[in-house]
Amino acid sequence: MSGSDVTRKGVEGERPGRDAVTGEAAGRRRRRRGGRGERSMVPDAEFSSYYGRPVLKKPTWKALDIAGYLYLGGLAGSSSLLAAGAQATGRPELARVAKLGAAGAISLSLAALVHDLGRPARFMNMLRVFKPTSPMSVGSWLLSGYAPLTLAAAASDVAGRYRLVGSAATAGAAVLGPAVVTYTAVLISDTAVPSWHEGHRQMPYVFAGSGATAAAGLALAAAPTAQTGPARRMAVLGAALELGTFQLMKRRMGLAAEPLEKGRPHVMLRTAETLTAGGAVLAAFSGRRRDRALATVAGAALLTGSAALRFGLFHAGVASAEDPKYTVVPQRERLRARQGGQEA
Repeated sequence: MSGSDVTRKGVEGERPGRDAVTGEAAGRRRRRRGGRGERSMVPDAEFSSYYGRPVLKKPTWKALDIAGYLYLGGLAGSSSLLAAGAQATGRPELARVAKLGAAGAISLSLAALVHDLGRPARFMNMLRVFKPTSPMSVGSWLLSGYAPLTLAAAASDVAGRYRLVGSAATAGAAVLGPAVVTYTAVLISDTAVPSWHEGHRQMPYVFAGSGATAAAGLALAAAPTAQTGPARRMAVLGAALELGTFQLMKRRMGLAAEPLEKGRPHVMLRTAETLTAGGAVLAAFSGRRRDRALATVAGAALLTGSAALRFGLFHAGVASAEDPKYTVVPQRERLRARQGGQEA
């Protein structure tokens, strides 16, 4: 083989950026390494994703269906608790409003879920097995037990018959109510969506407070003012729980909290905070003045604020899934912290 052939093969086989450094340049590099210790010749990598595409597949859930499902489930579960308390303390009108609210809200919530799934058979398929480690499986069985109880409680109250059955159904729905309020927080936090998953410790408390304010708002808007004492107290306590744990959640989420402070989610969440705080204050004053109009305004503010919170969190989660930095950067930070701990 001639020298020209060897040269030609070397040219044909060369790979840009992979050429070996020889001669004087190699000597200079060796001297540079040996003189001042080993030095990386590769610059620190900058973050990028494959062709700028998201690392995660963003949720394909419809906002109206799933955010509505989250909101209505919280309203239903908390209304069942309020109904049981009103019935036990001799407030029949408040109990009736809460029972009807729970039955109506959970029915609409199930309708929204089935609409997102596409057909009812898909919901029924989730009941074929019970998997305790799956929030979706647990939630499906929970709803299938809770919804009939709310319907029985409401039907008995409206018909004025089978009161023993109605009381038992009211008590049963109240027992399951807290789980119905909070399991949806566990459901979305169990996903890989950064702005949902990173808030998994506080999210159930945020949902519990939000569900309480929604149920209190419905009662204030629809029940006689003289019987809404428990609803007013629920509004104040629920608002304190929701707003306090929401701020704590944002502080502890780190970078994943950024989508909550930008664009449409930020507007919705700020609106939710304003309406919830204002509604709780108006609810407290409505009790002192026995002002029906003030109670109605307070109820509307609380209902709207609770809905705005769920929709804001939903859209923030979708935004965090679309931007790869919210997935990759926290992973790298956790890896560095783990490596630092091992070295120590």
